[in-house]
Amino acid sequence: MWQSILLRSEIMKNKTYMCLLRSESGDCEKPSPSDMEVMFAKYQAWQDKFADNILDMGNKLGDIATVVRHDEVKDGPFIELKEIIGGYMMLSAASLDEAVSVIKESPMVASAGTSIEIREICTP
Repeated sequence: MWQSILLRSEIMKNKTYMCLLRSESGDCEKPSPSDMEVMFAKYQAWQDKFADNILDMGNKLGDIATVVRHDEVKDGPFIELKEIIGGYMMLSAASLDEAVSVIKESPMVASAGTSIEIREICTP
């Protein structure tokens, strides 16, 4: 899958970016069904607008995590973190500025306490 994503981006002469969804840890209020409908419509409109840039909408990350270091393995996620990485997605863009523009219009960053880290995936 990753090879096809990178190939698609390479053919388009764009760079590939990994976007990591971060949010403050803690419980959040669940939206009502009508709020969910509005939210879904905003996401769909954003996805339609940037279909050429969105390579993979990614997914939610699981609650169980492990950190491996040269001398230890620790189970997580770790409660002391102020932010958690809750999901990811892949974008194609000519530059970091274009990737930022795509993400700035995303409904994901409209929520207080949510941020998205954008990193270029470097290929040889």
